Amino acid sequence: MSGKLPLHIVHLVYRFSTGGLENVIVQLVNGLPSTQFRHTVVAISDVDATFAKRITQPNVEVIALHKPPGQPFRLYPKMYRLLRRLQADVLHSCNLAAMEFAPIAALARVPLRVHAEHGWDVGELDGHNRRYRFLRQLLKPFVHEFIAVAEPQRRYLQNSIGVASKHLHVIPNGVDTERFHPRRDDDALPAGFPFQRGKHWVIGTIGRQAAVKNPLLLVDSFIQIIQSQAPDTHTLRLVMVGDGPLHASIVQRIAEANVADKVWLAGVRADIPELLRAMDCFVLPSLSEATSCTLQEAMATALPIIATQVGGNAALLDDGRYGSLVPSENVTALAAEMLKQYGLREKQANLAARESIVEQYGLSAVLARYDNVFSRALSPAQRAHLA
Repeated sequence: MSGKLPLHIVHLVYRFSTGGLENVIVQLVNGLPSTQFRHTVVAISDVDATFAKRITQPNVEVIALHKPPGQPFRLYPKMYRLLRRLQADVLHSCNLAAMEFAPIAALARVPLRVHAEHGWDVGELDGHNRRYRFLRQLLKPFVHEFIAVAEPQRRYLQNSIGVASKHLHVIPNGVDTERFHPRRDDDALPAGFPFQRGKHWVIGTIGRQAAVKNPLLLVDSFIQIIQSQAPDTHTLRLVMVGDGPLHASIVQRIAEANVADKVWLAGVRADIPELLRAMDCFVLPSLSEATSCTLQEAMATALPIIATQVGGNAALLDDGRYGSLVPSENVTALAAEMLKQYGLREKQANLAARESIVEQYGLSAVLARYDNVFSRALSPAQRAHLA
């Protein structure tokens, strides 16, 4: 181990743009003690310059490697030279695409290699893809410590990949509960928000418009409600925050159903706390989740919640105590639950959900757990001194 302070952490992700995993990186860079850690963020593919501005710590380099399509082999020499130049103390790789560079980090003599599993994409829902499981088993010897953000990922890493429990840490995503708080009477609506508080009842979602997030389920359920002409539903509105490969399909589906005047596609936004406080109900329609950042943030905002019963959603919602769970890919079930929540619209804020987030997922506690893992790059004497 290098023994020097501050330790240099290189965070390696596939893409650095709007997303839950990437939001965790921003929290770590901004929140970990600057006397102990400094940071570089490396994206295997691309960097969203607007998203990167969420990093407020000074002197943080954000690097895009612009990986071409196909296998990453041609990037190996470039990654080796980069890690040697950066003199990294810790490589923090996130998800499988980044884990593939763990052997290169070992070759570059990065002292501590930490790998985090944040969830599965549509190609390996629930970790059932044999090829990806074999690849993780192959790469496991090059990683010192593993982080799982939810219980399904912990079970997968321990039982399917063979990670020893002493090197496996469960660290859920954290929430800044000061930024994400319930609506206040004097809250202004976010810039460009097209609907009126009190006149419209706004169903909202935030996330990548990609297959694994299944945004078309929400669109189709909303359309089903509007076309059913159920009583008093003329005040229903839909807000979708985010962008991605399914955006054109969403626009087309909305246009074909002639409901464009009832839907706001907000695009990628930085004012997520304000947008959540402008909603009346939050829906997470995903096909797979680990610990969803946006679900946690909606809970901290004390919104009524509807989520598909996949991955870590049930655990976050305590099996329905803090929100409603619906079957995945069931348009009618989601539509029925949204109508049910609309019928309960006069009820009080979902304060029990907020309390659970404050108690279990407060950002300071989560940062302390990451600090403990990354500090393993220090000598025992240095760790004792910092404690």
